[in-house]
Amino acid sequence: MNKPPLIRAVKAQPPLTLVITWSTGETLPVDVSRLVRRYKLYGPLRDPAHFRKAKADAWGHAVQWPGDVDMGADPLYEMAREQAGEWGPERFAAWMARHDLSLNTAAEALGLSRRTMAHYRTGSRPIPHVVALACEALSARWAAKAA
Repeated sequence: MNKPPLIRAVKAQPPLTLVITWSTGETLPVDVSRLVRRYKLYGPLRDPAHFRKAKADAWGHAVQWPGDVDMGADPLYEMAREQAGEWGPERFAAWMARHDLSLNTAAEALGLSRRTMAHYRTGSRPIPHVVALACEALSARWAAKAA
């Protein structure tokens, strides 16, 4: 993403969802329960009263809580988009794995460069909607051939 979106406002909703208004004009919910369960750092957020104290930092780069606990805007935005049904790095990597594709074979199938595939798989570049549609179309074509 050329200019990462900034957090304009945030509201915590139980059990562990943040509703974030972004500088892009979007308002997207993001379930952060996986992060809270996985990382010890986020342990205090398991307390609903503490979780409700979420606020955007002054620059819009993170959601923060008392006790020096914060979550960065970039991964939150990526998670929110993925949870909204858009393609992100986890879904792209799963697509490659499901079809047993290497970076080279994925690049060949999509008519793109290996480097671009690496960017999509790591999340260093957003996956354009047209690429997500192409992945879904290839999955359908390959499933039809296998049937």
